[in-house]
Amino acid sequence: MPTIASARKNLRKSARKRARNLTKKKALREAVAAFRKSVAAGNRADAATAFRRVSQTLDKAAKTNVIAAGAAARRKSRFQRLLSKLS
Repeated sequence: MPTIASARKNLRKSARKRARNLTKKKALREAVAAFRKSVAAGNRADAATAFRRVSQTLDKAAKTNVIAAGAAARRKSRFQRLLSKLS
């Protein structure tokens, strides 16, 4: 455990940030899983709805630096290609 006050504060801050980031990552994983499930089922309407949710979740994660902006863009592009193959 840190003994300096600022180090103790940084420990508390990093624990809060870690909890927030883990929550966002879990939401992202769930959104991606729902999208992939609807694509596998071949349901275009559900997949389109799930894609909008994934896209929004990726943008929020990138905005708060949970994931890199380029990674979010790359994943959105790949998911868009999966969606377009359904039609």
